[in-house]
Amino acid sequence: MVGSDDFSFPAEPSDAGVRLDVFLGGRLRETSRSQAAYLIEGGHARVNGLARKPGYRLKAGDVVTGSLPAPQPTGFLPEPIPLDRLYEDADMVVINKPAGLVVHPAPGHRSGTLVNALLYHCPDLAGIGAELRPGIVHRLDKDTTGTLVVAKRAAALENLAAQFKHRTVRKDYLALVHGAMQGASGRVRLAIGRHPVDRKRMSTRSRAGREAETAWCVRQAFAGASLLELRLHTGRTHQIRVHCAAIGHPILGDPVYGRRAGDPPGLQRQMLHALRLELDHPRTGERMTFESPLPADMREVIEELAAEVG
Repeated sequence: MVGSDDFSFPAEPSDAGVRLDVFLGGRLRETSRSQAAYLIEGGHARVNGLARKPGYRLKAGDVVTGSLPAPQPTGFLPEPIPLDRLYEDADMVVINKPAGLVVHPAPGHRSGTLVNALLYHCPDLAGIGAELRPGIVHRLDKDTTGTLVVAKRAAALENLAAQFKHRTVRKDYLALVHGAMQGASGRVRLAIGRHPVDRKRMSTRSRAGREAETAWCVRQAFAGASLLELRLHTGRTHQIRVHCAAIGHPILGDPVYGRRAGDPPGLQRQMLHALRLELDHPRTGERMTFESPLPADMREVIEELAAEVG
């Protein structure tokens, strides 16, 4: 008797010449080609009872059999960290990320992260890459607030990652920057790469920069500062922070690319907020928009700046 996690797929004449990992990824639900390769290399899939490599080319009549291993917990512990969930279903969760929350565990941050929180709050989390873990599609800096989508299933991760790669996801931000802008709107098209000296920073002066484009418009003007709405057309590391600094309007409170002179007293972080995400649902294809309200600290700074004007 075949168990619920066992599988057996005969190769049809039309499958002749198809790679084993491609074939298996197309047959197994919630499995990408790379995940199918992982199963094959781990001995969880065979062809006619024999171990084969992921690149094996199938012949008509071959039978691919195997068993799906149970997803294993990651080495990261679930933690009851509060989350502001804007939307959630079986495929994905959209949150309003607070300042100070690191998205993914890394050296020095194995606890207290968004991943630790999601492992606690999402009991229906499915296996991704043979692990029970959320799929990080994109990231926000630790002290950037706002809208963030995370995949809960392998198929959703693959679909959302493709949307970000092909730039069909709309990403809108709000930022408070130093100075008055020249004009009501504009675009910054400056390539971004690693800083030539400080490898922890990004720069528009990198020798190996990648294309980057940010559109901006002025939402509100103050004395010595501006509130911008920005749209990312690419997704480079620190893109908005680097582009704003490069055009002479660094973000208020930015400890890396900003300038302390002129920052409101007591500012603890960069005033950057991921306002809005618009994307296609990874399973239904429905176009969906998610928006996070301004955090209290950024709203207070805006109110103080507005009071000074008038």
